Amino acid sequence: MLAAAMLGVALAAGAGAASPAVADDDPDNGIDVSVTIEPNTTPGEVSMTVADNGGVALQEDGSNAAARQFVGTLPTVTVTDSRRPEEIPAGDFWAVVGQASEFTATSGSAPPIGPQYLGWRPRLLSDSSSGAVAAGEPVSSVISDGSGAPTVGLQGQELLVSTANSADEIGTWQVNAGLALRTPADVAAGEYHSTLTLSLFNQS
Repeated sequence: MLAAAMLGVALAAGAGAASPAVADDDPDNGIDVSVTIEPNTTPGEVSMTVADNGGVALQEDGSNAAARQFVGTLPTVTVTDSRRPEEIPAGDFWAVVGQASEFTATSGSAPPIGPQYLGWRPRLLSDSSSGAVAAGEPVSSVISDGSGAPTVGLQGQELLVSTANSADEIGTWQVNAGLALRTPADVAAGEYHSTLTLSLFNQS
């Protein structure tokens, strides 16, 4: 331990006695750093992703004498438009559309529940102060929820739509939706499954 301490002092003394380094300002020693960036020729695109999920298990909430109601939340859907303004034709727009299949019972002879009994209320999660992108209109089950939303069910309804302004719609947009299945009060007991298909359409 004593030897180590003495060695430390010796090194410190040696370092203090060193002459300061002198900077070399010779311009011939400079290094030129250059890069050539070619024009970006990869075309942009409009794409859609759905957040990782294990499905949506609807839970009973809001039932009354008129209907049984089961609610849940759609996983977050993201649409990214990576095109440049010059790539977007005039009047071009895109939309995410949802279509539910009928709910079928996993066992027994319970009749299916049609997609007209499933409604949703889309919610835009991204800032769209420009109004370039908007959430779709809410729709209700054919058994009205009293909100005044059209009672057409989830049969080809818009979840998210752009408004054909090519300069503003570029970017990333996120949306989800509250789901509500409203069935007749005497619906048969059982476990039912439906597939909700989301499709991204791009039209000019």
